[in-house]
Amino acid sequence: MYPIKFKPQLKENIWGGQRLLDIKKGLYSRSVDKSKVYGESWDISGVKGSISKVANGFLKGNNLQEIIEVYMGELVGEAVFEQFGLDFPLLIKNLDCNDTLSVQVHPNDELAAERHDSFGKTEMWYIADAEEGAVIYLGFKNKNITREEYIQAVAEGTVADILQAVPVEKGDVFFIPAGTVHALAKGLNVIEIQQTSDITYRIFDWNRVDSEGKSRELHTALAVDAIDFESGVEECRRTYAPVANQEVNIVDCDFFKTDMLVVDGVAELDYCKRDSFTIYMCIEGETKVTLDGETSETLRTGEVMLIPAIANEVVIEGKAQILASHL
Repeated sequence: MYPIKFKPQLKENIWGGQRLLDIKKGLYSRSVDKSKVYGESWDISGVKGSISKVANGFLKGNNLQEIIEVYMGELVGEAVFEQFGLDFPLLIKNLDCNDTLSVQVHPNDELAAERHDSFGKTEMWYIADAEEGAVIYLGFKNKNITREEYIQAVAEGTVADILQAVPVEKGDVFFIPAGTVHALAKGLNVIEIQQTSDITYRIFDWNRVDSEGKSRELHTALAVDAIDFESGVEECRRTYAPVANQEVNIVDCDFFKTDMLVVDGVAELDYCKRDSFTIYMCIEGETKVTLDGETSETLRTGEVMLIPAIANEVVIEGKAQILASHL
């Protein structure tokens, strides 16, 4: 086994731009239409219809589900394979918010299973870049808002007036549990780490229409039962203090753990007791990643790499800032 990289999948979005074409330069397919706008790059995905394909090594061209079927626990971890089988449990995205996203909420596991036969969607955001004055929306201004007051705001089209706007800057981290009403505003580049789920309930879309004058579908009735009215910025903001060449935890939840890893020289990591794959997302810089002194790959800005669970020792050489996620 070796450090495995994947081909990013660019997704068109009404709120997207051209930034991902630069961040992912040389990684996307040559057939990508550069005249279109792209809001999302799905960098590792097990979502049906969008399963990632390997971009390097002897497994190149195989998709993620196929290599899980062959390597099972050696790739993802014995406990992970026992729980999820061939379904890869995390979805890693890079977002270009050239315009403000819709106000939305995601169901938890119980509601998603009941309604959609799917996992719920708990996620985290790392603000990779932010224009001056950029904000996100998390929860409500009034922490005591009632269900009835929310329903009235939806009916009157005044949802934007009751949302809590939070100024953000590069390096900020937010944990977004399922049930939290949220939206990313314009001027942001965000790395999103989430459960494998594409279930979104759109609450409000800023009265936006597409090129044909059509507005996007709202999911008003579905959303109201999914909302945790008490979840907001106080519950979601995460702080951290990076330490050179060490993994420093920034999010720890039932669905994933994410560490900040600032490599400056050589980072030697012991994964002997980790019964899980690890995903590296390179925010900036370039490094050489070596597994158990045998197999190596270069990890550059914008790239994502999967470290198989069977790896015991990982040595990273260079200078880079990396998000490392595992179960």
